[in-house]
Amino acid sequence: MSLTRRLFTKLSLATSSAFLLGIGSASAATFTDEELCYMTAEELIPLFKAQKLSPVDVLKAQITRYEAIGKKTNSVTYTHFDTAMAQAVESEKRYASGNPRALEGITVGIKDEHHDTGWIVTRGSVLLKDAKMDHADPIVTKLKEAGAILHIQTTVPEFYMSGVTYSKLWGVTRNPWNLKYAVGGSSGGSGGALAAGLCTIATGSDMGGSVRLPCAYNGLYGYKPPFGRVISQSTLCHFSGTGPMARSFDDMVTLQNVLSGQTPGFPATLPRKEMAHDYASIKGMRIANLGSMGLVPLSKEVAAEHAESIKKLESLGAIVEDIELQIDWSEMVNKFIGGVLAGPMGAPLAADAKRADEMTTYAAYFAKKAANPKLGSTQAADFELYVNETYAKIHAAVFAKGYDAAIMPSLATPHVPADYDLSKEGYVLEGNKMHKSFILALTVPWNVLNWCPVVNVPTGLSSQNMPMGMQIIGKPYADDTVFRIAHAWQNVDPNLYKANKLPDFRNN
Repeated sequence: MSLTRRLFTKLSLATSSAFLLGIGSASAATFTDEELCYMTAEELIPLFKAQKLSPVDVLKAQITRYEAIGKKTNSVTYTHFDTAMAQAVESEKRYASGNPRALEGITVGIKDEHHDTGWIVTRGSVLLKDAKMDHADPIVTKLKEAGAILHIQTTVPEFYMSGVTYSKLWGVTRNPWNLKYAVGGSSGGSGGALAAGLCTIATGSDMGGSVRLPCAYNGLYGYKPPFGRVISQSTLCHFSGTGPMARSFDDMVTLQNVLSGQTPGFPATLPRKEMAHDYASIKGMRIANLGSMGLVPLSKEVAAEHAESIKKLESLGAIVEDIELQIDWSEMVNKFIGGVLAGPMGAPLAADAKRADEMTTYAAYFAKKAANPKLGSTQAADFELYVNETYAKIHAAVFAKGYDAAIMPSLATPHVPADYDLSKEGYVLEGNKMHKSFILALTVPWNVLNWCPVVNVPTGLSSQNMPMGMQIIGKPYADDTVFRIAHAWQNVDPNLYKANKLPDFRNN
């Protein structure tokens, strides 16, 4: 890890001034609280190691920021500032003694799914508002063992069943780039907290786009690993898994390397795979542009931004070619929902269906579907057949023809209301009446085919100051390929969270 030129120059000047004034070293006073809140782990760790900055300083700055703007975005469920400060003090001591761990002193926003002992995990539902955990889950255990500071839990839609984040229990989570719009879901609180500068990195999980959507809506790097790359307690639900969310490529890599690997007692996890921070040029790589695959219409802005993204990849030496693939979204969503609800994830929803009147409308919608007595092995078998047929179709059009990877937008439009209800019809996009669940259409295919690794990269800002994103998709378990392309993307990315490209919490 290395300092950015901006921070190196600023720190050098501050250190010179400190020397002239007879002060031993530069300190947190060198940086504003806002700078501390938005610095990446890649920038922070060298400063921690050089003892030019302390994890305590960063945590204090992020607590102050939460107290100042936390209510605007509403991305946090519970805070753990006292235990986090103790963790930060311990990290400070470890840097002083020269034995830091991989994430020593780095603050992590924790999705309301992962948990430490004694934490309440609500899954966004009033039905679970007092559900206290009697153990730490493997994700949090890995983070603590790596020296991370766990100071906030982040909001989710009820039962993780939406691509935007609001619930009866926690209210509406709003996007720091424009409060009118969504942060995505289901890891929406993690995305919003990162965009607001409340944490340095964050955890997410992805069942239908739940890492990639919040990353696209918030201008972040995010990774949906192939099934089994990161520990999953849902051993029979191939479409779900945990992944990293970050404001930079390197931070995404660092967090992924901590999350990756097996834990005793959990069989559905592959051996640890260490991802590199540096990769060869993408010159000569063949990339298939899938567009929207006919799933949903794209807004004019998204289509134009995606065309510019293709030009950027070509400027890096990649060969990008359009591929015609037509996949029916209505069929896919019906098969996907049937397969999900017919399996282990549907059982708890069905059991709570009698309390649907206490749920948010979209959660009640899915709970009632899960309780349908006609739902069962037929839908599960239909979904399995559909998975195989869909992969065969994509493989024949892309990977069998020698393409190294594929790309497509992450969103049809970033201009989705923060409280959009995907259980109701009525959204019209530039004259097109959209399927009620259109917000998930471009990400779900890669949960249906969850063996394919996918990175979301930020591509730019819309006319309404909302981020947009692009998915980089690899063949099954080709993690290195998508990371190689995402690494190259840094040379052309929009540099959000730098200089004057910070969220301004507008509401229009």
